[in-house]
Amino acid sequence: MKLKTSIFTAAIAAALAATAVQAQDNVVKLGATRYTTHSSSNGLTATPPVFPAGADAETGDATTLLLVIERSLTPNLGIELALGVPPRIKAKGTGAAAALGDELLSTKNVSPTLLLNYYFGDPANALRPYVGAGINYTKFTAIRSSLPTSKLDMSDSWGWALQAGLSYAVRKDWGLFASVARLDVKSDVDAIATIPGVPVPVEVRTTIDLKPITYSLGLWYRF
Repeated sequence: MKLKTSIFTAAIAAALAATAVQAQDNVVKLGATRYTTHSSSNGLTATPPVFPAGADAETGDATTLLLVIERSLTPNLGIELALGVPPRIKAKGTGAAAALGDELLSTKNVSPTLLLNYYFGDPANALRPYVGAGINYTKFTAIRSSLPTSKLDMSDSWGWALQAGLSYAVRKDWGLFASVARLDVKSDVDAIATIPGVPVPVEVRTTIDLKPITYSLGLWYRF
């Protein structure tokens, strides 16, 4: 992941150096985001081995508020930091683990994303499509489970981020935006839990690839 970060940082630095004299203005975006997961995992493994084959977990979706701060570098190029209120993502047991319930795992994910955007068309156009690429960092907080646990950890995640969107200027200084983004988010889960019917605590492990796609809609203000 250090290589990914270094490549993107170098690209940002080059863009800043090439366009420093052409810097335009700032844009703040505020809206709502639907965080949808399309997760897969390598299955639940346990020590001692109490799960039959097919024990797994599946994550759900969430809606949250989005805050974006963007700096225009040129009329067609901008760099943005996407933040927001961390959504709570829940995972339910599936397959042989379905009896463990709908909140086998629950967590909030703090997920700042840095993107370099390219806006098509002329700045005078009211409607401008854009595409972006960058880096996402996700940290999982407030982790809990419906099972009694003495340990419950999720590793942080670094990954690529891609987005495409539309910006519509109602006036020169404010307008509307809509975007869709694909994030690369994966986490190793390690827990020591009390499983119903099992007399001793069990260490449960899995790796969850959330494969999130976000859909955002809101307002922007330029200053």
